[in-house]
Amino acid sequence: MSVAAESPSPSLSSLSEDEDFADILDAELELASAADSASPGEPPGSPSDEEEEEEEDLVVELDAVGQGSNKRRRLEEHHQDQGTATRPEEDAIGSVKDAQIKICPPHPGFFGGLCFRCGKSQDEEDVPGIAFGYIHKVLRLGTSEMDRLRGSEVKNLLRERKLVLILDLDHTLINSTRLHDISSAEMDLGIQSAASKNDPDGSLFTLQGMHMLTKLRPFVRKFLEEASSMFEMYIYTMGDKAYAVEIAKLLDPGNVYFDSKVISNADCTQRHQKGLDVVLGADSVAVILDDTEYVWQKHKENLILMERYHYFAASCRQFGFSNQSLSEMMQDERESDGALATILNVLKRIHTIFFDSGVETALSSRDVRQVIKRVRQEVLQGCKLVFSRVFPSDCHPQDQIMWKMAEQLGAVCCSEVDPSVTHVVAVHAGTEKARWAAVNKKFLLHPRWIEACNYRWHRQPEEDFPVPGLKEDKGKEKVTEDATCN
Repeated sequence: MSVAAESPSPSLSSLSEDEDFADILDAELELASAADSASPGEPPGSPSDEEEEEEEDLVVELDAVGQGSNKRRRLEEHHQDQGTATRPEEDAIGSVKDAQIKICPPHPGFFGGLCFRCGKSQDEEDVPGIAFGYIHKVLRLGTSEMDRLRGSEVKNLLRERKLVLILDLDHTLINSTRLHDISSAEMDLGIQSAASKNDPDGSLFTLQGMHMLTKLRPFVRKFLEEASSMFEMYIYTMGDKAYAVEIAKLLDPGNVYFDSKVISNADCTQRHQKGLDVVLGADSVAVILDDTEYVWQKHKENLILMERYHYFAASCRQFGFSNQSLSEMMQDERESDGALATILNVLKRIHTIFFDSGVETALSSRDVRQVIKRVRQEVLQGCKLVFSRVFPSDCHPQDQIMWKMAEQLGAVCCSEVDPSVTHVVAVHAGTEKARWAAVNKKFLLHPRWIEACNYRWHRQPEEDFPVPGLKEDKGKEKVTEDATCN
C-alpha cells in the first residue's frame, strides 16, 4: 500500500525530501494568476463563485503541503493582490492561522518535520505516533491518521479478497552465513564458488559487500507467487535495513510482491520485539510466518510458527546441533512437501475459511486469528494424551509448553490413564504408563511427535516417533513414576 495514495495532501506524494516547498508554491500561484487573466469578462475585485472555490481549494491544498510561516504570508499576500482577502473574522474559511486551529491538533502526521496538513513544525512531546521509515525515512504518522489508513487498507483488501501476510527472513524463507564461518567441509564441496555465480534462477547467492552467502529455502519462489494472490505481503526482519533490502531483491527481483514493504530492526518500536503497529493493516487480517515466537509477544494469535531452515553448518552450530548440515550432506528440503509447501496449504485453507461466502458474519467483522485457532485445533482433534515422565517432577503439567501446544492443536490432555486415552507421550519406554500403552495397544510416542504436528499442521505418523528403550526394557522391572507429574 502506498501512503501517498491515502495522504490527505495530494501534493505530498510527489515530493522528495530535498524539494523546495517555496518553488512549488510559486508555481501554484503563477497558475492561479494565469487562470484569472484568462477570464476578462469578470470585473476587478468581483471574482466568480467558481474562482472563489478554486482559490479556497488552493489555500487548503497549499496549506496541507506543509509550508512555513513565510510561505503562508506569501499566500495571504497573493489573495490580497487578487482582491479576495478580508479580515480574518470576515473570511469565509478564516485566515490560514485560524484554519490551523480548527484542523490541528491532532496532527495527522509529519513529513520532513512538518505537519502535512497545517505546516507546523513537529513537537515530539505533543505528537503521539509512529515513524514509518521503511515507507519514507522522514515520514511519521499520528494515531488518528494510522487508524484512518488502516481502515481504508482493510476495506481495499477485503474488496480484493486479500489478507496481510508478514514474512520473516532468516530461517523462515532463507538461511545466511558469513564467509568466514563456512566450514572446511563446505569449502571442500565448493559452496563458495557455486554461490559466486549468482544464477538468478538458482538458490545460492553471494551478497557482495556483506561477505555473506544466502541460500533460498526450497519452494520459496512458488510460495511467494501463490501467496501473493491471497495476501498483501510484508518482509519483517530483525536484520539491518541494507541486509533486508538485498534479500528482498533476491526474493523479488521484479519488485512485484513487496515494493517498499520491507521492515527491518530500525523500524521496530520496541527493543527486541516485532509488532504490527508499523504495519498498515489491522491485526484482524494479519497472518505472521516466523521461526521465533518470542519476538511476537503481543501477536501470538496471529503467528504460524515455522520450522527453522538450517542449511549452512554455522546455522546448525548456532542452535546447538552437532550433526552435519544440509550443505555438508549435499541435501536439502524437498520442494513438494517441505516446510513452505506445507504452510502454503495451511494459508490456502485459512484464506478459504475467512472468505467463506456461506458465513453470515460480515467480512469487516471477521477475525483471521479465530480462523487460525480453528484450523490449528483440527490437527489433533479426537486425540487424548497422557504424558509420562516428560515434565519435571516439581511442575504443574498444565503450565508446560508441550501440554499447551497439544491443547492448541485440539488434543485433550490428562494426567491419568483411562480407556479413552489414545496416546501416551514419553521419553522412556520403561515407565508404568508407557507399559500400560503397550499392553492396551495405545500409541506410545516421543514428544517430538507433538512438535512435528505443530510445524506441519497435520497429524504425523505415530510410528515415525518411537520411544527409546521399548525393546530393551521388556522383562525389566518397571519404573516407578511420580504420581503428581507424570
